Amino acid sequence: MRRGRKQTVLSLGALDFHLDAEGALCLSVGGQELSTAKALKLRKWYWIEARIEAGRVSLKQVELEGLFDANAHVETPIEDLPEVSGMAVIAACLNGEQISQHFNGKIEAPAITVDNIPVCAWDFSVGMSSTTAHASSGPNLTLVNYPGRAMKGAQWDASEMNWNHRPDHYAAIHFHEDDIYDFKWETDFTFTIPEEMSSGVYIMRLDCDRHRDAIPFFVSPPLGKPKAELCVLVSTYTYAIYGNHARPDFDPSWKDRMADWDAYPYNPAEYPQYGLSTYNYHSDSSGIAHASHRRPLFNMRPGYLTFGNTGCSGLRHFQADSHLLSWLHSKGISYDLVTDHQLHSDGVAAIEGYKVVTTATHPEYHTAQTLDALQSFRDSGGNLMYLGGNGFYWRIAVHPEDDSVLEIRRAEDGIRAWAAEPGEYYNAFDGTYGGLWRRNGRAPQILAGVGFAAQGEFFGDPYRRVCADPDFDWIFDGVDDEFIGNFGFSGNGAAGFELDHIDYRLGTPVQTVLLARSVTRDNGFKLVPEEQLTHLTNLSGGSEKDALHADMIWVEFPGGGTVFSTGSITFCGCLPWNNFNNDVSTLLHNVLSKLLDRGTRAESAKASKSHPSRL
Repeated sequence: MRRGRKQTVLSLGALDFHLDAEGALCLSVGGQELSTAKALKLRKWYWIEARIEAGRVSLKQVELEGLFDANAHVETPIEDLPEVSGMAVIAACLNGEQISQHFNGKIEAPAITVDNIPVCAWDFSVGMSSTTAHASSGPNLTLVNYPGRAMKGAQWDASEMNWNHRPDHYAAIHFHEDDIYDFKWETDFTFTIPEEMSSGVYIMRLDCDRHRDAIPFFVSPPLGKPKAELCVLVSTYTYAIYGNHARPDFDPSWKDRMADWDAYPYNPAEYPQYGLSTYNYHSDSSGIAHASHRRPLFNMRPGYLTFGNTGCSGLRHFQADSHLLSWLHSKGISYDLVTDHQLHSDGVAAIEGYKVVTTATHPEYHTAQTLDALQSFRDSGGNLMYLGGNGFYWRIAVHPEDDSVLEIRRAEDGIRAWAAEPGEYYNAFDGTYGGLWRRNGRAPQILAGVGFAAQGEFFGDPYRRVCADPDFDWIFDGVDDEFIGNFGFSGNGAAGFELDHIDYRLGTPVQTVLLARSVTRDNGFKLVPEEQLTHLTNLSGGSEKDALHADMIWVEFPGGGTVFSTGSITFCGCLPWNNFNNDVSTLLHNVLSKLLDRGTRAESAKASKSHPSRL
């Protein structure tokens, strides 16, 4: 709940049951208004009641916890009571087709009774993953813009943390005035992808009068029909989760650089009406837990600068991933794109048939289905390249009725933009425990060999080669210096911003080969919270300084699969440097060429069947 304006709890035609700008309970009916004149406290549960009978109107508010000093009961006569009819609306007021007076806060068990008989009553503990609010009597309600479900209600007593076990303790819905995940704009045009159109990233450029927009879209091959040997996994889930991230350090001075560089000129920090990201807060100071791409996303536009005051490009996510794609084009390497959405829906079938699957800079957010698909690909003999940092980190859920809507519960641990309330760690969309994959028993080291360990400013350092095994000299063929990547468009170094390292206790395979390790200078890098035990100790067992590094690794698995990981968000930012002629570019070309030449175990098995040996 927040104050400063009128907020409706329940409206029905001419009846408006609301809080006034100071937070006092009010009832408006037939042009008359009654108020308790006593503000409800923030973040407290109240039982509230409005009663109309025998020419009198009464209001009651009873605090269910605390000092009970905000309890109130008032009543007054009413004349010319109008007929109360119409559509019942929860958490807003409907006037014709206009919705207003949105409520910010939790509501549980609303009901309308006539002569003590419920004619409309709703149980929000039923159908927790749905956009339909179940009615125990009367019509069901349709929930608009995905308010938060599986939220602690008035009965929650901390005896159960999982709403699946005690849904009656989670019978509240958290409404927000700024919930907006689908603009539902009308279709102005359609575009049919030609069959001969290559897989890749395309831009739809729109012009209207003096206004322009550029909307990216991704073209993938038909399921089961790869057109290349390399698949680039596009982190569309991470893009959506960060969609319209209004950074707290945004400053209007950034616009000078945007103008100088002819970059995208707008920033969501100045246009919150388009809906912010899950790295921001609702207007009532609760964390935003839902994300969707069905709205304009500023930071999905070409030329968008995430960081406007750094000594480098300032690109992240979609724009930074273009460093890898531009490198592939410069080297003449064919590729297909597959998105997170496809990987979630189609599973390993989305990436079967490829010799190599690679990520780009920051594949942070994943579902169980996407991780299962990647692990199945690897364990079936596939080759996986992880060219980023802080990947496979957070668990998200996909809404069962609309796969464009994602949910994140920032539970207990990790680098968090906001902290979920105790007891609200389980996703409403699928009932699973939210938060870090590491807390769910699937640390990134299990899939990729390395996992998130350190974070700093948008700054990078080089790697130092540490592998002296001649069996791996081919990786460094043409790389003459001991130090690799002391340059780059992202952070001015190959190993920067967010760093992943080996941890055998978390699942790094024992056969992992450490190729290179970052030379992380004392420039503000810190261990992530889940690595820190006390102010003096951490999980590495050594000093904090010794744990602040990115590890470049090579792992071969019993099923014939291979993983190459770089453990750094800024690695790909080095690829275009010096017109794509540099040691990072050379090293990656060596690795990718080997993996493409090697193929997958499944390919080898198929070839063996086609050309059986003779005895």
